[in-house]
Amino acid sequence: MNSDTLAGLQPYHSSSIKVPAWQANARLQGLRCVHCGACYPVQDLPAGCPACAAQGTPASVEAVYSELPRALAASRSGYSWGEWLPYTHGVSLGEGNTPCLSLPRLARTLGIRGLTAKHEGMNPTGSHKDRMSAQAVTRALAVGASRVVLASSGNAAVSAAAYCAAAGLPCEIATYRDMPESFARALDRLGARRVAFDQGLDRWTHVRRQVLDEGAFALTNFSVPAVGSPAFGVEGYRAVALECVADGCVPDHVLVPTARGDLLWGLFSGLRDLLAAGLITHMPRLWAVEPFARLSQVLAGAPAQADFSGSTAQFSIAGSTVTLQQQIAVQRSGGGAAVVGDADAARGVAELGAQGLWVELCAGACVGAASQLRRQGHIAAEDHVLLLLTAKGDRDA
Repeated sequence: MNSDTLAGLQPYHSSSIKVPAWQANARLQGLRCVHCGACYPVQDLPAGCPACAAQGTPASVEAVYSELPRALAASRSGYSWGEWLPYTHGVSLGEGNTPCLSLPRLARTLGIRGLTAKHEGMNPTGSHKDRMSAQAVTRALAVGASRVVLASSGNAAVSAAAYCAAAGLPCEIATYRDMPESFARALDRLGARRVAFDQGLDRWTHVRRQVLDEGAFALTNFSVPAVGSPAFGVEGYRAVALECVADGCVPDHVLVPTARGDLLWGLFSGLRDLLAAGLITHMPRLWAVEPFARLSQVLAGAPAQADFSGSTAQFSIAGSTVTLQQQIAVQRSGGGAAVVGDADAARGVAELGAQGLWVELCAGACVGAASQLRRQGHIAAEDHVLLLLTAKGDRDA
């Protein structure tokens, strides 16, 4: 592995901290823009594709691998999926291998053949973000980063703080000033430095300055217009698709609570490659579940770079931006977007609670989305639906 740097920045200086061993995937060949297809050597491009940025259409990049395996073993977790991920060994707290749970009673209520929940709240810090943190923090170690910076006031903040603590890396998090107390307390206990702001875009400005001026390693987006999080972290979500298929769950539809689409893209990327390898027979249709119309407006013709206003208690998927990666993921899979307000999301939380599942509000919105898409005819009675339950229920303020 060469000593890569952030595009246009000075190389990182190695930290004196004793860090866990890491190992890159020998199949990793480079990076590719999800929009224009431009290819780049293995490097860090936290602002996405330079070519698309120059054209005014900022887009994410993804990892490119040489020929992937043509078989899957029994369900495995974390770095055991290394041939499909950027790093085969690295920082881990035991993420992954979350259960696929059949919900036959709720399936009957919805009037569909099958309903499965992938419960990401079973990850070490209680959310799907642990998959991103494992790969992203390992990448930071691999390039000799001296500290990590990100913008988050929720699941990503807690997850990054935990994985940076495990790696011995200083972690600075730009948050909202009114961050829920439970999250703020977790950051304090995990040793992360919190810098609070009133406005969302001020957080991104702070992260940008830390990266461009101070050489910090970014774990989340800081670009305006927005792109997804840096590629090495987003790639960690590919394992969700691998685990589902290894567990025998290849649904017709997947419903994903979505802000900027990192999880959505990782799922699409993994499923696309599984289809190309002949390990599944069809591409599930991916649906972005959002608390107010953002991607829905883009799919109806609004510019992807617009700012979409709205308010919601679905804390984990609030925000006013859309990324090309989420638009591409739903369009290429034949899916779309479903808007589920807070009241319907709360009803979904209660319905999942009746099945024994305690989840955050935006995860409950998946149930409302399934009901809505069934009424609209997008989901048929004979279909099998997978709900991505992003985090456990103590995440809501």
